[in-house]
Amino acid sequence: MNRRTSSHSSHSASAAPRRRSSYATSSTSRRPSALERRLSALTTAEAGDHVDRETAAAEESVAEELAEIKRYEDFTTIDWVQDAARENQRRKARRVERAGFFEREGRLGWRRKVWEGYEAGQGWIVVTLIGIAIGLNAAFLNIVTEWLSDIKLGYCSTAFYLNESFCCWGAENECPEWRPWSTFTPLNYLLYILIASLLAYCSARLVKSYAPYAAGSGISEIKCIIAGFVMKGFLGFTTLLIKTLAMPLAIASGLSVGKEGPSVHYAVCAGNVISRLFDKYRRNAAKTREILSACAAAGVAVAFGSPIGGVLFSLEEMSNYFPLKTMWRSYYCCLVATAVLAAMNPFRTGQLVMFTVRYDRSWHFFELPFYILLGIFGGLYGAFVMKWNLRVQAFRKRYLTQYPILESVLLAFATAVLCYPNMFLRIDMTESMEILFLECEGGHDYDELCDRRNRWSIVLSLLFATCLRTFLVIISYGCKIPAGIFVPSMAIGALFGRMVGILVQALHESFPTSAFFAACEPDVPCITPGTYAFLGAGAALSGIMHITVSVVVIMFELTGALTYILPTMIVVGVTKAVADRCGKGGIADRMIWFNGFPFLDSKEEHVFGVAVAKTMTASPVALIASGMTIKDVERVLKATKFQGFPVVDTAETQTLLGYIGRTELRYALDRAKREQMVRSTAKCFFAPQDGPLTATTPSAAFPSVSFDDMIDVAHVDFSRFVDPTPLAVHPRLPLETVMELFKKLGPRVILVEHRGRLTGLVTVKDCLKFQLRSEALENPRHDENLRRGQDILWKYIRVAGEWFGEKVGGLSGGRLRLSSAGGSPPSSAGLGDPERVGHEQADARHSTVIEDVELEDRRAMV
Repeated sequence: MNRRTSSHSSHSASAAPRRRSSYATSSTSRRPSALERRLSALTTAEAGDHVDRETAAAEESVAEELAEIKRYEDFTTIDWVQDAARENQRRKARRVERAGFFEREGRLGWRRKVWEGYEAGQGWIVVTLIGIAIGLNAAFLNIVTEWLSDIKLGYCSTAFYLNESFCCWGAENECPEWRPWSTFTPLNYLLYILIASLLAYCSARLVKSYAPYAAGSGISEIKCIIAGFVMKGFLGFTTLLIKTLAMPLAIASGLSVGKEGPSVHYAVCAGNVISRLFDKYRRNAAKTREILSACAAAGVAVAFGSPIGGVLFSLEEMSNYFPLKTMWRSYYCCLVATAVLAAMNPFRTGQLVMFTVRYDRSWHFFELPFYILLGIFGGLYGAFVMKWNLRVQAFRKRYLTQYPILESVLLAFATAVLCYPNMFLRIDMTESMEILFLECEGGHDYDELCDRRNRWSIVLSLLFATCLRTFLVIISYGCKIPAGIFVPSMAIGALFGRMVGILVQALHESFPTSAFFAACEPDVPCITPGTYAFLGAGAALSGIMHITVSVVVIMFELTGALTYILPTMIVVGVTKAVADRCGKGGIADRMIWFNGFPFLDSKEEHVFGVAVAKTMTASPVALIASGMTIKDVERVLKATKFQGFPVVDTAETQTLLGYIGRTELRYALDRAKREQMVRSTAKCFFAPQDGPLTATTPSAAFPSVSFDDMIDVAHVDFSRFVDPTPLAVHPRLPLETVMELFKKLGPRVILVEHRGRLTGLVTVKDCLKFQLRSEALENPRHDENLRRGQDILWKYIRVAGEWFGEKVGGLSGGRLRLSSAGGSPPSSAGLGDPERVGHEQADARHSTVIEDVELEDRRAMV
């Protein structure tokens, strides 16, 4: 707000009272006529409207400046209470500002109706655009991923750009158009390994060089972002582009990673990029949260071809705040995205995913014990994989952060070497699930899977594939490429389930007249091994993610088998019970815990039995309402890193008067020194004063005020930046209630006061610290042997790497040489810039945050 406008506002504000006093004086001498009274009221109203518009313009201007500053505060938590209040102020200011535009001669014109209609429908317009973008991107990724996966095994002689299914379209048994790379099997083996390693290298290089945020699944980070944790660049355009390009390369390399988790990430990135084009969502974090929740649902919908399952997944796993309006937005976004994907028809089969199957036979009650066995396997699988994957992640974070590309290439190389000999591991995981889900009738028999003569060799092959794939998932999930765990887990469950189904089928054929199988009809196939694979896939997915309802709906929408809903519910229920007995939280929750993000899971129930005084920060740094100088306030800001400060009346009484955020205080100081040229000895007031002050600072509620005498400013009023009604609780309030306040209301900080006296404050980080300490005391862990084993393993890896590097350098005459294993390793995968950031710089920033959030107790937990 410039000086001229401010002076004009002050003059206008003082003009109305002078007119009112003149009217009062004249009323003692002569009674005004009705016309004069109307004219005087009209004049006063016009002056007041003018002042209101000026005030509204200033309010919106300052609010936008503060919002712009807050938008660049990385690794902070959104205060949803303040965000809602700020949005109400902004909406009121816009309403006052636009009143003159819409009103003509005291009446509302057609422009007001058009604008209100646009404002009401803007959310649906944004969701429609996002759904279209997600559907198009999913179709592109499906086509590219399938072609890259098949190119490892051969090529299409008629058109190189076609994958095997399109090249052999319409072929019944043999397909002469699709040719392997050679007729010599060892050469095909070698080319398979080289192409897989090359694809992994390209994917890791893209991620490391351009968008470190594109690594991994992204679900755990998105859960924190939707909850209010700010991570600049994680949902930016660069991350969206690199995730889209690197994900097909990573999937096609053969690594035991999936695309469903990264699908959620790129869908949320697309939603964030598109919604930022609209002011309504660029300035309002709460409305953006609705869009991001809808995008997460659409990501699952296009990945599984399950729109309703996507909505339930967002409700059950992603969002801690999911009102009815958000559910409708999610439903509509999933509808648009899946409709676009169906219109694109990437598989040319009318199906949304590759492994849609139909079952025409029902199940029998004697199969329930085997279904329960699949449920137990799913729960144990999830607990086993999460436990050992976290140990691998700890090893990776401690030793391998310097070699993200080399690690990915070596993993792809080892995976290709181990998987090629096995017929179930050689092909893409989605294609293998399609084969394992199918019934034996109908002419589809992959490598004589349904041949009774090869039954035991198939069982051994499935068992070996289950164990090997589990090991590969443990060491692969978390490497620095786009990597999900949904499909690998489903593939493992399908392998185990098909094995169980074949064994049950063999048991029935061995004892066909047993009373146990009395429900089977004669001369009709009784056991369908494909249904066991289908149920095993659902059990493994539920076990690794700890989700239930969405898994049942996703599996139903995949198969359309309405008769198998009850077995699916039984299997998922058993899996949930076993998984909860083995540990709490799915892989996404464990990764949030491992990375130390400030996130309180709304699904968890805590019983600590202590008061909030046990966890609060006692005697916090507070600002005195009056008496502090500009120099004193700046000294406090420089000496501390707190995100806000309570305001008390005096240092002795400590009576709580309010709370001011660090950003608001810094902004007010800078603007006061810039516009009012206050001295460092000027007094600061953080509470309204009875007498007039020499100067006031601009705020989100009042316009900037400038004065003619700017040199001798002795007082500065910061009271309009102070929240006079912060959320405060009693010291004896149970900690569980305080945590519920954080979950439901979403404040950044809660003050603790006793009879008006400030005694402390508590944040989400304080609650997490106490929770982790309590868990560490209840379940103490001693990791000396684990660390010693990691050190020994790293020693052998370094020796092998140095030996291999010397051999490569010697054979190449010194032209090729691997980098040394020594040196100081940089940090792990980091948080990047919105556009482009180096891997090392981003990693250093991420480590700073993690060190600030993690606890000393957590270092001994893995």
